[in-house]
Amino acid sequence: MNNIENKVVVITGASSGLGEATARHLAARGAAVVLAARRTDRLEQIAADIRSAGGKVAVVATDVTSRAQVQALIDTAVSVYGRIDVLVNNAGLMAIAPLDEVKVEEWDRMIDINVKGVLYGIAAALPQFRKQNSGHFINVASVAGLKVFSPGGTVYSGTKFAVRAISEGLRHEVGGSIRTTTIEPGAVDTELKLGSSHQQSAQFVNEFYKLAIPADSVARAIAYAIEQPADVDINEIVLRPTVQEF
Repeated sequence: MNNIENKVVVITGASSGLGEATARHLAARGAAVVLAARRTDRLEQIAADIRSAGGKVAVVATDVTSRAQVQALIDTAVSVYGRIDVLVNNAGLMAIAPLDEVKVEEWDRMIDINVKGVLYGIAAALPQFRKQNSGHFINVASVAGLKVFSPGGTVYSGTKFAVRAISEGLRHEVGGSIRTTTIEPGAVDTELKLGSSHQQSAQFVNEFYKLAIPADSVARAIAYAIEQPADVDINEIVLRPTVQEF
């Protein structure tokens, strides 16, 4: 049985990287995907490719730091497809810099996107999942949410530890008919590595990411969680490049 076919999957951060790869992979397996990001021009290009291959896709301009826009995303998905089966909270920012640099605006931005963006997604989708008596949250964290990535990634790690804690509490509170999965990737070849404004940290990150694996590796892990029977909840998936130590 293909438990992905005809499911409605909403994906934030879908204009590149993990979000784009996941959208393309799930659409190819028969899911109806709703692509959310700020760069609508990029979303439309991806959507055109999916449609040309016979896939089902909708595009919604979304900044996950706006609760109203995230709510509008979920409302639009329900309006277009009548339901939502999966929400992939994928949008993220990794701004690496030592704490001594005191990049408070970047700290705020990471908290707004990586933590509050996930919470806004939960707040918007949970009532719909309750109404349906089914649904699946997939929250993208990081191996930096398993071990603090420092120096430089302390605040980023804090946001990803928070995603793991929120996901586990969510699983405990809503489990039964609603599934919760946390995806914790290591180095993956995406635009995430470009988020650092501190030059020395950016150089380190770019060097570190030379061992990165393709974004499709994570897309396959997400598909694995989705395709399980309804009574199987894959709660946590950690994946790294084979050669990555951290």
